[in-house]
Amino acid sequence: MDVVSDAISAVHLGHPWFHRVRTSGSWCARLDPYDGAGFHVVLKGNCWLLTDSGASVSLGVGDAVLLPHGTGHVIADSPVDAAVAARKSVPFERWLAQTGQRTLPDRDGTEMLCGKYWLDCSRMHPLMAELPEVVHLPSRVGSHLELRSAIDLLAGELDERRPGSCVALPNLLDLLLVYMVRSWMAETTSGSWPGALGDPVTATALRALHSKPAARWSNDRLAAEAGVSRPTLARRFTTLVGRPPMAYLAWWRVILAATLLRDTRETLATIAGRVGYGSPYALSHAFEREFGTTPGRYRAQAAGRSASAADPRPASEQADIADPVRRRLPQSS
Repeated sequence: MDVVSDAISAVHLGHPWFHRVRTSGSWCARLDPYDGAGFHVVLKGNCWLLTDSGASVSLGVGDAVLLPHGTGHVIADSPVDAAVAARKSVPFERWLAQTGQRTLPDRDGTEMLCGKYWLDCSRMHPLMAELPEVVHLPSRVGSHLELRSAIDLLAGELDERRPGSCVALPNLLDLLLVYMVRSWMAETTSGSWPGALGDPVTATALRALHSKPAARWSNDRLAAEAGVSRPTLARRFTTLVGRPPMAYLAWWRVILAATLLRDTRETLATIAGRVGYGSPYALSHAFEREFGTTPGRYRAQAAGRSASAADPRPASEQADIADPVRRRLPQSS
């Protein structure tokens, strides 16, 4: 896999939780902080977002916003400050229940796709950790074409019941996350990871390590793979990634082992071989040094996190899990 795919896969849990919302009039809803990444896509109309830290964003038609660290925030029909938000906002789930009891003409109001990606924040890849509190991707002619296409496909799937929607919707939402991260990387002028993946030497080395983590890598072999001298590789890789190549590889092997413990039933011996350790004991030692717990305890804890992410909605909503069309369109006036 490539670095971005690995960075997302290492933390991704379950399917996204989402709602399509149609609303109008005066409204203000709050989402508390959570382990995951929040997102909003404006399909019609406009709204405002205010984070707990005070960052304010105006959102128009076609805009997408990602909150990659689960930052608490409010969304509202008009600009609000912290004092107004504290007084006017209602919990997001209660707001959804209220809006679902009313109707409004199609020509009025604001339509949004709102949701959360559930993430295992215990082993965040630095690329994901480097994302800012708010990633705002405004709709502009000729920009973010892949993201725009994903938004259009999502809107189309939500507009009517279609064969295969239960498969298409979760996968399109995962695609939306990839495109939002890509779009941020293409636009940002700060951060080391966009620079690392844009540097041909460092990017080549990273691709090699991620595609074959169990290989018997050395600085000399990796430098030859990147087509540069060992000192050149060490200097560029360390500057852009933040740690030397072999230190990064050792860290990534343990993170990959954690992913396999969470997502598979493979034995520790099998996982050790897949990530480049000569024995389960060697992997256990490195794993406990990184995570402060044994692989067995980590697997048990990860099973609990994955079960929670499988259906994080309140029990009263879980009857709709098999029908994404039924849970797609709360309405209000």
